[in-house]
Amino acid sequence: MTFHPSSFIPHPLHWSIILCAFFLDLLLGDPRWFPHPVVLIGRGISLGEGILRRLAKGKTAELLAGAMLAVIIPVSAFVAVDFIIKLTSHLHQWAGWFAAVYFGYTTIAAKSLYQEPLKVASMLKANNLDGARKELSWLVGRDTSSLDEKEITRALVETVAENASDGVIAPLFYLAIGGSQLAMAYKAVNTLDSMVGYKNEKYLYFGRASARLDDIANYIPARITAILIIIAAIILRKDWKGAWRIILRDRRNHPSPNSGYPEAAVAGALGRRLGGLSYYCGIPSNKAFIGDDAGDSQVRDVREAGRLMIVASTLMVSISLFILSIWGLRCV
Repeated sequence: MTFHPSSFIPHPLHWSIILCAFFLDLLLGDPRWFPHPVVLIGRGISLGEGILRRLAKGKTAELLAGAMLAVIIPVSAFVAVDFIIKLTSHLHQWAGWFAAVYFGYTTIAAKSLYQEPLKVASMLKANNLDGARKELSWLVGRDTSSLDEKEITRALVETVAENASDGVIAPLFYLAIGGSQLAMAYKAVNTLDSMVGYKNEKYLYFGRASARLDDIANYIPARITAILIIIAAIILRKDWKGAWRIILRDRRNHPSPNSGYPEAAVAGALGRRLGGLSYYCGIPSNKAFIGDDAGDSQVRDVREAGRLMIVASTLMVSISLFILSIWGLRCV
């Protein structure tokens, strides 16, 4: 079977793209100097929003304009990556492979999701509360200027849990079923949601389609993430039974239809309670609790949540490679 990086049908080297992309992320992370496609996606969203908003007058027009943006950006990301992989493949087979690995790698954020919260945790250990608040503000959308140590720790655990799906498992899922092209299209959907998918006055109508599309795209990955965290809890000797119990009980205790699953899994595995009162731009948001009140969050919980995420993502890669190997045998 010939290697075609742009094909949706798994080919002999498709597994190596997933494996190398994942290990590249674990090795390099997301260095700020490195050219990242998500930066271009973000600029495209800002440009598209500016153009479409000038044309949209009224609520219905905003809904339609936002829906156009929600289609144009992911499709453009898919087509651009597909074009580059095909072009480089025509130059040389391995050039196409390297291009596919590069784009796949840029969709995964496991190392950053593990390391960045630990930086904040280390500041807490050093009693640098102001530094921890400032560093946390780069990772979360909530107000951080008045958070105490326990609230910062809770925010970090929630961020690791939620982004275990959005930033790691979901990209790996789409990388497995549709290659780097589909993974990048997913990344575009996720970036759209983070930029325009808010329920405030500015984006209530314009960002609605992006928010809904992100909910759809994360529906399966979020539930896979919860299952993988349970397995990771078994491997790491955490409370896997508690993770399962809290998922069943509290998975819907979150404004998002998806984020409650990984957050419930982590809360149960660590024996912590997430959720509660947070402030966003000075506006209070009192979320339902997820997990049991078995004691205040500890700084070490940040590392333990990160370990659960790393093991879950490794499991995702392993399972993907196994399924692709079986599928590859059927396609030969």
